[in-house]
Amino acid sequence: MLERVGAALSRISQRFIPDPFVLAVLLTFISFAAALAQTGLDGERVLVAWLEGSGGGKGFWNLLAFGMQMCLILVTGHALAQSPPLARALDALARRARTPRSAIVIVATGAMVLGLLNWGLGLVGGALLAREVGQRARRSGVRVHYPLLVAAGYSGMLVWHGGLSGSAPLKVTLNKDLVEILGAELAARVGEIPLDQTLLTAPNLLGTLCLVLALPWVLVKMLPSDERARVAAPLLSAEVSPAIEPQAPTPAARLDHSRALVLLLAAAGLVAWWFAVRKQGLLRLDPNSINFLFLFLGLALHGSARAYVDAVTEAARGCAGIILQFPFYAGIMGVLAGTGLLARVATGLAAVGPDLLPAVSFYAAGLVNLFVPSGGGQWAVQGPVLMQAAVEHGLPPARLVMALAYGDQWTNMLQPFWALPLLGITGAKARDIIGYTAVLLLVSQAAFLVMLYVGW
Repeated sequence: MLERVGAALSRISQRFIPDPFVLAVLLTFISFAAALAQTGLDGERVLVAWLEGSGGGKGFWNLLAFGMQMCLILVTGHALAQSPPLARALDALARRARTPRSAIVIVATGAMVLGLLNWGLGLVGGALLAREVGQRARRSGVRVHYPLLVAAGYSGMLVWHGGLSGSAPLKVTLNKDLVEILGAELAARVGEIPLDQTLLTAPNLLGTLCLVLALPWVLVKMLPSDERARVAAPLLSAEVSPAIEPQAPTPAARLDHSRALVLLLAAAGLVAWWFAVRKQGLLRLDPNSINFLFLFLGLALHGSARAYVDAVTEAARGCAGIILQFPFYAGIMGVLAGTGLLARVATGLAAVGPDLLPAVSFYAAGLVNLFVPSGGGQWAVQGPVLMQAAVEHGLPPARLVMALAYGDQWTNMLQPFWALPLLGITGAKARDIIGYTAVLLLVSQAAFLVMLYVGW
């Protein structure tokens, strides 16, 4: 049955799913239409809110700093995944994929495990693993279905927000981050939420483990039984570098490739990171802490400044979608906040009873993620609403933080924004994989609801 559902949804997505940037444009117009209805067709107010939000530049350009932070997560994760030790580990995994089913299981499991460490690492590592497995299968005659393999490489984005780089859980560990989003009064009522109340709870740990074990099986069940229906990986053109005459190393070249220089810097960075984390506590890691760690780990594993610069240069190409689309999603956030739509949503959530609030928050987060496909950006939009509702209903704020986290990662399986780097690496199209990731969305929602209602 899953094979038929996956094939049907894949055919639909190939016909009707547009480019991710076009989707951002369509969502912008949808937000305009909803805001016009909210404001009584006050077009000037809607357009000003698009640009300026609720004031103070909270509109179109509001996510510039956050976008840079997300680019760094992606770039440092990508560069780390391409470091020689991790590249060898990914290659060793790819060599174990000797059948179509084992290929899917290895790619999906690898992507999810890496995604729990860092979403950028999982996204890029999953893409590289899918590409390598697909190329090896093509050379050896193993009939994998490449779109399904790429979907498996994207599965890390279905569990990442319950892992170490989860934006919402990391943004509530320190009072300064709470005040930035919630304001001083609400932040004081909520209080700092350490990781042992969110990411390290039994519901999150056990539920995420179940997803890591179950989702590869779901993907395997969607493998077309007719080998003629399976699409092989595209043949990647090999780039032949021109021969370079060997030259005597210059002092500058020796510095560029100096291992001692980079290892000394990396050691200083990692020691500084440890001092800072020891001071604030491992349970209060924030996105900047994760970026700092992955930056200096990447430097150490690449072994020279030149090698790391080359890896970052290649990784930066994956940021094109973030750079182009983040302002549009920030503009959508500005429309939601500046026209009163967000206040209306808050009023609706406040009317929901405490028993239904976690589930409603989960589905609301899934819906908001289609308009604001960023865990941190979504926390900025929805966090104040959920924390106010938690305080009013006497629910643990951490529970609604995780409801937002689960809803955000859940509809990543429909929102192709974060698939942009993966698609660039693998050569696939968004419409090729969304039919299969939509099945993962349908299957996983039951697990997320159980994680919100059992063990709290």
